[in-house]
Amino acid sequence: MTEETRSVPAGTAANPRLAVLLAMAMFVLVVDTSLMNVSISSVVKDLDTTVSGVQSAIALEALVSAAFILIGSKVGDLIGRKRAYLLGLLGYAIGALAMALAQSLTAIIVFWALIGGLGASLLLPAMQSLIHGNFEGAAQVKAYAMVGAAAALAAAVGPLLGGFITTYLSWRIAFLLEVLVIAIVVTGQHLVHDVPYTGSRRVDVVGAILSVLGMGGIVLSVLVWQEGGEFVGLIMATGAIALVAFIRWLVRRKRQGKPTLLDPGLFSSAVYRLGISGQMLQQIALGGTMIVLPIYLQMVLEYNAMQAGLSLAPLSLSMFGTAILAEKKAGGRRPASIIRWGFTSLTVGLLLLIPIVPRADSGWILIGPLIIAGVGLGLLVSQLNNYTLGPISEERVSEAAGVNSAAGSFGLSFGLAFAGAIMLAALSFTFTKLADSSTVLPPAQQEQVAQALEDDAEVMSNTELETQLAKQPPAIRDEIIRINTDARPIALQVALGIPILAGLAGLLNSFRMVRATRVTPDD
Repeated sequence: MTEETRSVPAGTAANPRLAVLLAMAMFVLVVDTSLMNVSISSVVKDLDTTVSGVQSAIALEALVSAAFILIGSKVGDLIGRKRAYLLGLLGYAIGALAMALAQSLTAIIVFWALIGGLGASLLLPAMQSLIHGNFEGAAQVKAYAMVGAAAALAAAVGPLLGGFITTYLSWRIAFLLEVLVIAIVVTGQHLVHDVPYTGSRRVDVVGAILSVLGMGGIVLSVLVWQEGGEFVGLIMATGAIALVAFIRWLVRRKRQGKPTLLDPGLFSSAVYRLGISGQMLQQIALGGTMIVLPIYLQMVLEYNAMQAGLSLAPLSLSMFGTAILAEKKAGGRRPASIIRWGFTSLTVGLLLLIPIVPRADSGWILIGPLIIAGVGLGLLVSQLNNYTLGPISEERVSEAAGVNSAAGSFGLSFGLAFAGAIMLAALSFTFTKLADSSTVLPPAQQEQVAQALEDDAEVMSNTELETQLAKQPPAIRDEIIRINTDARPIALQVALGIPILAGLAGLLNSFRMVRATRVTPDD
């Protein structure tokens, strides 16, 4: 590499402070969703909104990040990776500040989900390119490891940190602290040297539009269905058609020698295709689990944020510990084999939750299954990127990593949205069936319950429901409370089916991974 093409002066390449600042930025990115998950009940109460509304905002934030991450990568190429990095930090800071000041769900959706999600779509690919261009040799390896460790640490302590701050201070304080961390990161922007882009500066506008319509349409249709909106089928069909058109468009442009949003040649590797499939399925399972369990703990067991965070700690801490150990102890074991054990452990842990949910009167009863599932997630986190990006050449690894991140973000948003929607649909169906079969509720009351659920199905604690039913006769009130007590665990069991199915699909996919690596010499 000549002096003209070097992206960073040799004396700056190993700056340890820059690595720390990049790790801090990654920590904020990952911990953000954990804060929202364990704070759901507090956010609902403070903003006088609904669980499904907050859950939709969480899924939408992940969706925006996923839908625009490929475009964000290209924007970084065009305006400069450093500028994209700073704009991404600004977007995320706006989202966090909006959370601290929000007085309505609308503000959260506009500023946190949309602007914050766009910030993440710029920040994630820019960070990867900047690490690659600002560090060399052993320093680069160390920087990647530090940023990866920050992400794992955020996933591990996020529920505990968010639970503690929400319970003893306020969930708004947690997001103000995010703004403070981002401000500290921005103060070190003079340490960041931009990474020049030497490829084509032509923009694949059609590909960009199709990618957003494809990934966005599918998840958006689930969110619209969850909120009782119309044209769900049309939105989902639009998303599916756009995804197919996106693939065909990329292949056609590649044959014509024209620039594409991403190179379809990446998918010529069976290992890469299976790897991003595994990444997406793992994130669907994680997203579904991390929306269902906090709702269960806060709305059924009526835990505060701290209690919910402590109950989720076995999952997050075992995931973190296993990921660290697996990185060190993997030795000569094939990544595909470790991934297979990861999906096995994840699926078994989630399956064990099914019979426990209706009987649990404490979050600690979940500790065994959560540790088993967490071990599985830790194995997957430690090996999926290694497996997926292994066969990719050095000059294409940034683009390949961007697609890998997009697949993961799409899986997370889909898992959050679909598990939440299925939970509400199952609740509405079960509650209506139990009300119809009740010998206590008169027909008029049964019809009123059915109409209320059709208009707005909602997971509610018994305490909240008792407040709403205060003017009802005691017999009617007690019967509806009984029905709510019976219906919620069933709905949560059904919703757990989404991450379980994703785990099973990932397990089947892992067998193909093993076969693929046996015939791929560069794995």
